[in-house]
Amino acid sequence: MSSASLASPEPQSPQVDVRRGRRTLLLLAFVCLLPVAASYTMFYLWPPQERVNHGELIAPVALPAAALAGAAGQPALPRSEIEGRWTLLVAGPAACDDACERALYVSRQARLAQAKEMDRVARLRVLTDDGAVSKAAIAADQAHQGVRLARADAAWLATLQGAGLLEGGSGLFLVDPLGNLMMRYGEASDATAHARGVTKDLQRLLKYSALGRGGKQ
Repeated sequence: MSSASLASPEPQSPQVDVRRGRRTLLLLAFVCLLPVAASYTMFYLWPPQERVNHGELIAPVALPAAALAGAAGQPALPRSEIEGRWTLLVAGPAACDDACERALYVSRQARLAQAKEMDRVARLRVLTDDGAVSKAAIAADQAHQGVRLARADAAWLATLQGAGLLEGGSGLFLVDPLGNLMMRYGEASDATAHARGVTKDLQRLLKYSALGRGGKQ
């Protein structure tokens, strides 16, 4: 046996390891993005004659990475808490007006209507000012079955306003499982009909997305 056949293989160069690592990261990112991309495609593009969404599609915009301070005694909200599920986000002042109350009602009913898929939908109320949350509002939030409460910082305010939230107003948004704002809902005087529309949007998205099945992923 020749000495050449016994020689150890030459070590790979650092550049080869770097390229391999980049390919692995890109593959992982693709696998993570694929379920959400598929749900968007199926929901909005196929088949076109059935594309009757209730909310207004917006260009997906990532919510800021920083954690938000909790409100009304709740703990801080890390960015990771809004990942892995579809989130109905109600944004507005601490003093919850009629529009805010309707949005909370709609978000609660739309989540409950998902039945066995309900755990794949989260609910979040983000306060857009420094006002104190009244005891009555806290009781109302508790009645809305554990809606998460947090207070927006400057970066969140800018993102929400860029997505269409009017200054000083209340709004209802849908956040995808990657933490992107992707749909907004206008005000509606008929909260029951509004809830039915949001329910149908969620049903279609949950049907075409595997994220969150069997609990938060």
